[in-house]
Amino acid sequence: MTQTIPQDILNALTDVDMPRLAPEPGFDDKLSLAGHVIPVHRAGATVVGSGAAGLRAAVELKRRGGDVSIVSQSAWGGTSACSGSDKQTLHTANTADQGDNFKEMARAIRSGGAMDEDTAYIEAVGSVRAMASLQFLGLPLPQDGLGGTLRYQTDHDEVGRATSCGPRTSRLMVKVLAQEALRLGIGFSNQTTAVRILSDGHRVTGFLAIRPKDRSEQNPLGLALFRCEALVLAAGGPGELYRDSVFPNGCFGSLGLALEAGLELVNITESQFGIGTRREGFPWNLSGTYVQVIPHIYSLDDAGQECHFLADYYRSTQELASNVFRKGYQWPFHAARMLDFRSSLVDLAIFRETQKGRRVFMDFNRNPLPVPGDAPFDLDRLDDDVRGYLRNAGADQALPIDRLRHMNPLAIELYRRYKVDIAADPLEFAVNNQHMNGGIAVDPWGRSNLAGVYAVGEAAGTHGATRPGGSALNAGQVFGTRVAEHIAAAGRASVPAQGQAPGVAEAVAAIDALLRPVTGVPLQEVRREVQARMSDTAGILCTAEEVRAALRDARALNARIRAQGIAFGRSSEAGRALQWQQMALASEAVLAALDHYISSGGGSRGARAICDPAGTALPMSVQGPLDDVRFRPEREDDKASQITLRMAGGRMTLATRPNRAFDEGAKAFFERDWPAWLTGAIYDLPSPPLD
Repeated sequence: MTQTIPQDILNALTDVDMPRLAPEPGFDDKLSLAGHVIPVHRAGATVVGSGAAGLRAAVELKRRGGDVSIVSQSAWGGTSACSGSDKQTLHTANTADQGDNFKEMARAIRSGGAMDEDTAYIEAVGSVRAMASLQFLGLPLPQDGLGGTLRYQTDHDEVGRATSCGPRTSRLMVKVLAQEALRLGIGFSNQTTAVRILSDGHRVTGFLAIRPKDRSEQNPLGLALFRCEALVLAAGGPGELYRDSVFPNGCFGSLGLALEAGLELVNITESQFGIGTRREGFPWNLSGTYVQVIPHIYSLDDAGQECHFLADYYRSTQELASNVFRKGYQWPFHAARMLDFRSSLVDLAIFRETQKGRRVFMDFNRNPLPVPGDAPFDLDRLDDDVRGYLRNAGADQALPIDRLRHMNPLAIELYRRYKVDIAADPLEFAVNNQHMNGGIAVDPWGRSNLAGVYAVGEAAGTHGATRPGGSALNAGQVFGTRVAEHIAAAGRASVPAQGQAPGVAEAVAAIDALLRPVTGVPLQEVRREVQARMSDTAGILCTAEEVRAALRDARALNARIRAQGIAFGRSSEAGRALQWQQMALASEAVLAALDHYISSGGGSRGARAICDPAGTALPMSVQGPLDDVRFRPEREDDKASQITLRMAGGRMTLATRPNRAFDEGAKAFFERDWPAWLTGAIYDLPSPPLD
């Protein structure tokens, strides 16, 4: 029997109101420089980004007595606050159900390869603390009658370590952390875009930002200088990198910002792609119960003719329906799952339909049509795992919409909030870019290669080739806490002294040289070129030739921008122009790393199939071999290493390093190891003298 959920609960879990920001902190003084009168703000530490990871870092540092402020391009407008799925996942140790072994969990987190072993263990052992502290702040994770947290199975998760508040889990995380940040009195500068990191050649001294609200005749670009002893980059992933993206609009991340500062990047070959609604409307992942209720999937051609295209790939109605269901917990595209008629054949089929110019839809008022010559869809004629799941869930209703209403009414309510009624109308969707698994290279305390600069959340390249669904949310909480601990222990949370930041004059001159409203490369041209190139050549299907050609074109675009600058229309677009210049750099970096990987013989893993006529992996359809997507399988040795990239003088240098190891046999001993904590040795800092 379907239970009726009260409307106030539906409202609380789908339409999450965010707290109002406190008045912004004032500026300490002003700096006159090359035709700009620039306001200056000082803080011991500044967090760039207002998502769940950045807020965690700020809250934890403030609790430790640090002077900390937050800078955000758009408060509550990033991926944490605006993205999700049917029941967005937080992946943590499953202590409430069957107990968990942290070493076993770490092995699961890093099982996709190209991930540091110590990082995986840190995320595993820190997950309990992260979840408990969120619950303490008011995150409404569901429990059973005895207080155990309810769990389910998610992507790349064989144990069932996932839990969820529903579709708005990360937004609810942002809400409770934001409320705590405001309660603690943390300063918050909104509508502020960081555009240049400053250093003295050895450590960070601050950064330049653009704030349209500070634009004036004396400050035509709206520049602002933020001085800090520690900088935490938490601005999320490069969502604007792809045309076909499920990121909210305006998500640029900080890869280009990091490249220009000489920060090392790692694993930027690794992303996630999967089915979701397009960003032109309401961008949202279609995982979990959206597909576990097994809706009818079809496409429309130019004449409006409906095409039952999945029947061209699967051998029976049962096989087709069962693999649509499996997209619920095998949501990301994975090359190996195109083989043997498995679930990523669904992604491939959808991708190929959109390449033909067709629109693809999901209809919750129809069950899948039968494969020609086979029996009709029947809930009793599904693969054992699928039939068992639906039976245990009590989802025996006749139509997908009724099964969805029974299993997850929040999924229907969520779209209704955005004026999309999936109970009445088919839902258009596609295969989209969803997450960057790589990013800024960090050590076990979240430190980058530039002293004083840290990275957390999707900005940090900690996730490896594949990862369990929801482990990224957990990683942001765990490393947000560790970064705060390290900054506090290092004594970098006190306000910098008066004085001009080294490098600021050079940074302002570089910005002035790039921004050429009339003669530069038009901002919209840069956007179109970058997004089309990434979606068309660096999506789920890649070839060596196309990637190499795309890299040549990306380098040519950046050479044009360096020579001509970048043009924009209104003066308020100056910050956006710099972000697109940095996005062009990030695009070149991703393609350079991908070309390096493919040219070195790298095979298909995670998000991408490396298609090759000589490849030994050949997906099949009911109509025969799919020769155009024959691909190289992943080499086992590649799982043990990661590709790094740094930029200097406009040139990008690539290398490969082994994953950092973790000694699973090592055991802590209290009396032996306690002094390292007491003296600060655990932070890899010199121990203070003992009297």
